[in-house]
Amino acid sequence: MKNEVKVRKKITVVGAGNVGTTTAQLIAERDLADVSLIDIVEGIPQGKALDIQEACPLWNSSARVTGTNSYADTAGSDIVVITAGLARKPGMSRDDLLLANAKIVNGVAENIAKTSPEAIIIVVTNPMDVMAQLTQKVTGIPHKRIIGMGGVLDSARMRAFISLDVGVAPGDIKTMVLGGHGDQMVPMPRFTTIKGNSISSILTESRLKGIIERTKNGGAEIVGLLKTGSAYYAPAASVVEMIEAIFGNKEDPLPCSVYLDGEYGIKGVYLGVPVKLSSEGIEKIIELELAEDEKEALFASAEAVRGLIKKIGI
Repeated sequence: MKNEVKVRKKITVVGAGNVGTTTAQLIAERDLADVSLIDIVEGIPQGKALDIQEACPLWNSSARVTGTNSYADTAGSDIVVITAGLARKPGMSRDDLLLANAKIVNGVAENIAKTSPEAIIIVVTNPMDVMAQLTQKVTGIPHKRIIGMGGVLDSARMRAFISLDVGVAPGDIKTMVLGGHGDQMVPMPRFTTIKGNSISSILTESRLKGIIERTKNGGAEIVGLLKTGSAYYAPAASVVEMIEAIFGNKEDPLPCSVYLDGEYGIKGVYLGVPVKLSSEGIEKIIELELAEDEKEALFASAEAVRGLIKKIGI
């Protein structure tokens, strides 16, 4: 019997800026798939892809990393990650990016629909929940295969801040941040534990409130420090966490922005909730039993996202 040749997965990363390039690097470093890095600027994706390719022997990775300016070279991708768009500047909210990034994402989505109509699409571009909804409308790809990244990042930030405050390893901390990836995200202290113990039994109310506020402003804090850019290491790592789950390497549910069709009493909008990911995209939306104040916060977050959706007419 002839040995079967394993067909490698193919992931396209749209946008060769900091988030896109770091995402491509992490995918190649972990040898998860071959990577196609695409950008509109000639030479940039090619040069960055070649640099990553030359690092693969040092990582003992068999990934093939290519850069391109043509969507034809990305055809047949299993996963497409959309990072293309303008980054935030100091004083800007994610919402300020709305109209400019909507135009960019619209063009990206049209090209993906033509070249990789069977792909799972992970949307990173801000305002992320709205861009995920726009991507679905433009591509016509089923909702279960269009997923926004924000909740994984927001939850990771909250874990990081708890770890720094308490002095406990992040692996001993479980938390959940729901809602839109913006100022009205909904950190969930009631679902947050440290070594299995409720966080409210470990932290005072004021310390916990401080962590929640820092989580909500996590992206803006980095923008303020960098002055000329925004976060990219943690966003890229969050995307790769989702890819690992899609490929079956991670079992735990992840908070992702997905289309709600009545779940949590919310309909017709992308919003961050816990989901089980698989090779089909969203395998299951997990509905937590929320208290009234938690429901109200989630509804308010959904309305904020709806307001942005109306501004771009989708």
